[in-house]
Amino acid sequence: MLDVLLAQQAQPLEAPAIAWAAVLPIVLVLSAACLSVLLEAFLPKHQRWPAQVTLCLLTLAGAGVALGAYVMDAPEQGLTTFSGTLAVDTPALFLWGTLLALALGAILLIADRSVEPGGAFVAQAGIRPGTVQDRAQVGSTGMQTEVFPLTLFALGGMMTFTAANDLLTMFIALEVLSLPLYLMCGLARRRRLLSQEAAVKYFLLGAFASAFFLYGLALLYGYAGSVRLSDIANATAGTDRSDTLLFAGLGLLVVGLMFKGSVGPFHTWTPDVYQGAPTPITAFMAACTKVAAFGGILRVFTVAFESTSWEWRGVLWGVAIVSMAIGAIIGLTQTDIKRMIAYSSIAHAGFLLIGAIAMTEDGLSGTLFYLLAYGFTTIAAFGVLSLVRDSTGEATHLSAWAGLAKRSPLVAGVFTFLMLALAGIPLTSGFIGKFVVFSAALSDGMAPLVVIALVFSAVAAFFYLRVVVLMYFSEPAADGPTVSVPGAFTTAAITLGVLVTLLLGIAPSFALDWAGAGGFAF
Repeated sequence: MLDVLLAQQAQPLEAPAIAWAAVLPIVLVLSAACLSVLLEAFLPKHQRWPAQVTLCLLTLAGAGVALGAYVMDAPEQGLTTFSGTLAVDTPALFLWGTLLALALGAILLIADRSVEPGGAFVAQAGIRPGTVQDRAQVGSTGMQTEVFPLTLFALGGMMTFTAANDLLTMFIALEVLSLPLYLMCGLARRRRLLSQEAAVKYFLLGAFASAFFLYGLALLYGYAGSVRLSDIANATAGTDRSDTLLFAGLGLLVVGLMFKGSVGPFHTWTPDVYQGAPTPITAFMAACTKVAAFGGILRVFTVAFESTSWEWRGVLWGVAIVSMAIGAIIGLTQTDIKRMIAYSSIAHAGFLLIGAIAMTEDGLSGTLFYLLAYGFTTIAAFGVLSLVRDSTGEATHLSAWAGLAKRSPLVAGVFTFLMLALAGIPLTSGFIGKFVVFSAALSDGMAPLVVIALVFSAVAAFFYLRVVVLMYFSEPAADGPTVSVPGAFTTAAITLGVLVTLLLGIAPSFALDWAGAGGFAF
């Protein structure tokens, strides 16, 4: 027996087979993040901004080309690689494309230095909180370019998170995407105390959520003897083990996932962080983090826990209702537009959760489409928000937007279109997104939940329309804010978001067909 064991140990270990073409987009993004760190370390300060922006844009373009080339010949059933830890299938490819496109809009907002002289980020990490840097300081110190490698690392973590085929890989990806966001939230040039308070809150609550996720992972490992989603699914399909570990682990895991998706009642970080973070980072979080979170939620529910859906589905009905209620009702009371959009995101998370628990092909494709539509609308909305400014920076209080249509009809018109899209008005992507998700839920026997969702959708429409009425039917204050002329980057980001919002509202078939082209591989 000992001879056999020694002979087995003497055999050389074989490296796992890796489908490099399939994972090339992730490899490019993470490699560029490492290169971006080196640029930050060795380039002179005045060369960092153009080098970092060029690297980020080339990385997104290269990853997009690699993704497109692979999609043309991708196997319909998908594949697993890295010893089965990553699953490259149709939902993962769709989510990767969505994340790359949304990251392009976010990086354009991050890179803009015309709306806020020197950029939206603090130029000296050690500057005393609460101070506002003047133009002379900005010119001498430049922009805080560390935000670019942090953005690429977060994007790489998001892409890995949506394709993770086991819970341990998912947890590592969760930390890779979260830690840069904690830092980026505290880099606002103006209102430094508010920004750093948001970063601390996000970090502390994120650490609790990660602990819940990790504890749930441990309990599920104790139940199934594996962290792989397919092994957990096999264990739930037929076993004599106690269900206590299964449902306790699932409950803790769900808490961690819902936190990242801003699903109520696990939403408490969202309003403060959306308000305090630099607006380009808020846009990045609001769009890309939600895509990553719900991509992970869809994979976990569908692959690992589909056979036990009767046990946990009713609980998630309640979570979806609570999320929609919190977002719609508390959103009515908000006087700050960034906080209003934060509560809007909580309501939208409830709508997305309806599609996620439908557990059908239509539910999967509808949720993926909703994520794409919501992301572009949100990016554009925060881009417009950054243009309305007063002496203290961005004018986010509702009263400052009174009569904005008389000061800048174009900006008011664009923001009105985006608000109507978030409300789900026809001829916008928001209407198609809600229609496909609610249709999938109706087909799966969730008519009562859809009725409740329609009620809260109507309630939420009120605070979107309130902004529209304020811009068009109120007189502007004499000392009201001004509308900055956007630079090329901000203009490109807003234009991209508006065009995609309109296109998906008029001709959504391409995106819907791709989203519904296949299921999860495991």
